[in-house]
Amino acid sequence: MLVAPYVDAFNPPRRILMGPGPSDVYPEVLAAQARPTIGHLDPQFIGMMDELKSLIQYAFQTTNEMTLAVSAPGSAGMETCFVNLVEAGEKVIVCRNGVFGERMRQNVERVGGIAVVVDNEWGEPVSVADVEAALIAHPDTKFLAFVHAETSTGALSDAKRLCALAKQHQCLSIVDAVTSVGGVELKVDEWGIDAIYAGSQKCLSCVPGLSPVSFSPAAVDKIKARTTPVQSWFLDQTLVMGYWSGNLATGGKRSYHHTAPVNALYALHESLRLLANEGLESSWQRHDDMHQVLRQGLEGLGLKFVVDEASRLPQLNTVYIPEGVDDAAVRAQLLEIYNLEIGAGLGVLAGKAWRIGLMGFSARRENVALCLRALEDVLK
Repeated sequence: MLVAPYVDAFNPPRRILMGPGPSDVYPEVLAAQARPTIGHLDPQFIGMMDELKSLIQYAFQTTNEMTLAVSAPGSAGMETCFVNLVEAGEKVIVCRNGVFGERMRQNVERVGGIAVVVDNEWGEPVSVADVEAALIAHPDTKFLAFVHAETSTGALSDAKRLCALAKQHQCLSIVDAVTSVGGVELKVDEWGIDAIYAGSQKCLSCVPGLSPVSFSPAAVDKIKARTTPVQSWFLDQTLVMGYWSGNLATGGKRSYHHTAPVNALYALHESLRLLANEGLESSWQRHDDMHQVLRQGLEGLGLKFVVDEASRLPQLNTVYIPEGVDDAAVRAQLLEIYNLEIGAGLGVLAGKAWRIGLMGFSARRENVALCLRALEDVLK
């Protein structure tokens, strides 16, 4: 029999998180997560879920009935959209301008779909013209999938125009909003987005591990018209919605699907409540204001942005590492001396760029000032 190891309680240091995620969590959100755990079918918890659903609808700017939080991180939100909508043999135009567009392609192929890839350079937004050309060349396309805010580069694509193109070509749109929700303008109903997923840990400044998702009526019709079962039992929305909204056949009574992450949902409820109190437009403006202060400071240090200003995300600032500077050494010193975390580059930008996040609670003037001061000190 193994002897029980002696292990002290884990007490993490208090970091300042200015990387690509997670972001600093609101103190109120941390406190909410520590509230008493109750049953996931408790009437009080069901009431909280209804409020949470309306808060997610507000954050996405949608009235979609099929709106909920997947009990897993944003990557599971991505998979939720693809496994529910795409069937084997169906064609999907996938826009790839960074890491997460490539993950979309992999999701398509894992469900047996046919991925038609539209590539753009890393650091560039998705080209509307290239997408239009692909839609014309592939008139049998069923879906258009793209990343609104590419976390690996800091590039913002024009979701409004891309979704309008999808509608013109009788396609459903699947949109990654993991980094965009709460940080930049996003209007699901007005822009005609059919399926969207996000993450709790970025501009919502909640604890990691949850993925808000929403499906339009047209997307719901597509799910209902499937000729094959959804590959994933856990992510099958026809089953999950029986828990989130009730089953009409049983008078609206909630059906057990899985044991929900009760305390994490408390946290998401609180973070979205704070967003609603601030107001979406105010949140979008705050992120942009802090970006402008950070931009001036970074340029003052001689750092150059990867993304052109016109398509640059305010909440994710990707800058080239100066020649001769040790990427890992700088990030290690920032962490050791200043308790400050910034992100490394991914993919083709690995070792070539830093990703500096201004997300949610992290998008504060004191954080920007510390980051600039720390970078100036370490780069010397």
